[in-house]
Amino acid sequence: MAYDVEAVARWAAEPAKRAGRGPFQRDHGRLVHSASLRRLAAKTQVVGPGSDDFVRNRLTHSLEVAQIGRELASALGCDPLVVETACLAHDLGHPPFGHNGERALNDAAADAGGFEGNAQTLRILTRLEPKTVHADGPFAGRSAGLNLTRASLDAATKYPWTVEHARPPVGAHADGSQRRVRKFGVYADDADVFAWMRTAAPAGAGEQTCVEAQVMDLADDIAYSVHDVEDGVAAGRIDLTRLDRDGDRAEVYTAVGEWYLPGVAADRLDAAVARLRTSGSWPTTPYDGSRPAQAQLKNLTSDLIGRFCSMVEQATRARHGSGALTRYAAGLEVPQEIAEEIAVLKGIAAHYIMRTEERVQLLRRQRRILTDLVEHLCACPDGLEPAFRADHALAPDGAARLRVVVDQVASLTDASATAWHRRLQMP
Repeated sequence: MAYDVEAVARWAAEPAKRAGRGPFQRDHGRLVHSASLRRLAAKTQVVGPGSDDFVRNRLTHSLEVAQIGRELASALGCDPLVVETACLAHDLGHPPFGHNGERALNDAAADAGGFEGNAQTLRILTRLEPKTVHADGPFAGRSAGLNLTRASLDAATKYPWTVEHARPPVGAHADGSQRRVRKFGVYADDADVFAWMRTAAPAGAGEQTCVEAQVMDLADDIAYSVHDVEDGVAAGRIDLTRLDRDGDRAEVYTAVGEWYLPGVAADRLDAAVARLRTSGSWPTTPYDGSRPAQAQLKNLTSDLIGRFCSMVEQATRARHGSGALTRYAAGLEVPQEIAEEIAVLKGIAAHYIMRTEERVQLLRRQRRILTDLVEHLCACPDGLEPAFRADHALAPDGAARLRVVVDQVASLTDASATAWHRRLQMP
């Protein structure tokens, strides 16, 4: 299936544009110039933004996801700009303090249908990021957000279902508590644009994602599994040579089973570690920060990304042949061995960074900040920024007003959320 007229359609009608730029180029440009993308520079990845010049924030992570996704898309015949736009957009909905903030806002928004970062991404792209307003029709006067094409919106949708159809959460948070946030991609309030976006999905597709969304999702998995480890090593939090110890490996495997691959056998993870170690750049001595060590670490990152992408490309081509793979004409094939290697890298970061007692205490403080802000702004909506204040005034009921307050808090960066909390003289 090629990119037909349905794929390049936009939700809100727009006047004719100057010639020379295609619809997917416009999508990409709108995303790059958006305020929501810029805000990611001050939002948490794993090691908090500003803690070191070297480590990633959500913006640099998104840029790296986009680079991986674009190259894999080119190899598979997807439109690289569609995938790159989806990759740049995939974390827009993250609130302050990452998944920890997501957990706090989900609790705070319980009476409005909860909060989920991927559903918030769709809301930003189709409503909150100002670019286009419906000129007429049933939505006249309502913001259409960036008004991206159907193909780009669909590619940015990782979970094409509502909270009612979401699977129960599995695994544990860094403080040991059970995960409670269900993964879904649309709030009830945004069901109209979601239905429009999914009309191009073939009959029987159900919850299937388009191949561009699958490439985006894999690029995200590859980027954060590899780069979180790289950042942890550079920050002195992770020593990969400790995987030589049986005890350390067992603790990492526990994190893998609790967080990423429930029920996976230890011997399979042992095999995954052995394969990872076959990379010539896998360290044999602790990282010392020297230029040779920095170069080796960077080469390890490149080697792992190259291995994961090439293995997925080979497996996908083996099943679907050599033609261009677009929209719903094919699915990505991720070998089980690659999934287990990626899970091991995630488990390393989870064990050595996310589960430390220092971080657990920080997570509790962060959740308190966001909960306090929601409570305060619900009681004092005059504290909302002008655009959200207008949304609040038009909200038809209490649930809708709560959603506006959560939109406001979710739009803040880590630093601005802390500053707002301090300015309001909260403890």
